[in-house]
Amino acid sequence: MGWAARTGITAAIAALGAFAAQDARAANGAYAVDAADISEVGSCKVESWLSTASNTDFSAVANPSCVVDPFRPIELSLQTIRARSDGDWSTTVAPKAKTNFIPTGIGRWGLSAYGGGSFDAATGEALSAFAVIPATLRLSETMRINVNGGWLWDRTVDRHYLTYGIGFDWKFTDTLQWTIEAYGQAGASEIASIVQPRFQTGVRYRPNEIFSVDVIYGRNITGENANWITIGTTVRFPVHGSEPEHRRTGHL
Repeated sequence: MGWAARTGITAAIAALGAFAAQDARAANGAYAVDAADISEVGSCKVESWLSTASNTDFSAVANPSCVVDPFRPIELSLQTIRARSDGDWSTTVAPKAKTNFIPTGIGRWGLSAYGGGSFDAATGEALSAFAVIPATLRLSETMRINVNGGWLWDRTVDRHYLTYGIGFDWKFTDTLQWTIEAYGQAGASEIASIVQPRFQTGVRYRPNEIFSVDVIYGRNITGENANWITIGTTVRFPVHGSEPEHRRTGHL
């Protein structure tokens, strides 16, 4: 398949996304649109972020994850969310498992899948279930397009949604990366903002292979029709003696 055809597929998938967000964030830190990659088997990381909205909503998130290989490489994560919405506080736990089927590479698509659910930490009540297919097309060693499509069951209102997302990452210096993404969920809702598109853009500063920090602006990121500012960090624990990720893969 030629470059023009691949670019055409990218545009087509993006167009489909416009007609088709998951409540639980992806494994790309505070960003919602996930890439198809997973980390090296045996490696771990801890992502965390604080988000505050113009309507006084707030969330604090910790998301530890590790990659294991019981029969194939699987990234397991356990996201814990402490949030305030309309003045009410809640604590949610969201386990997730992700695996890669087609490795990413420059000029070709990579593909993975993940699924999981969320639970009320106080009552143990199941709140949602989700499954997502992330696809990534690397345009170069420093640019990539991520496309997500999936399903979400919101058990609290017993409704099913088609979820979608498209994002662009550009590593424009050795230490700085810019991300822009749009995502959402399509379906029936009495609250219009729940099914309206959501948006985030931010810059990641990564001075080394271990640590990075994100500063992100978002709009309607939980379907509440507000503006958000998010500060996030990631601490990585690579496999002892392994090469840095960009040397193993040749790209960001």
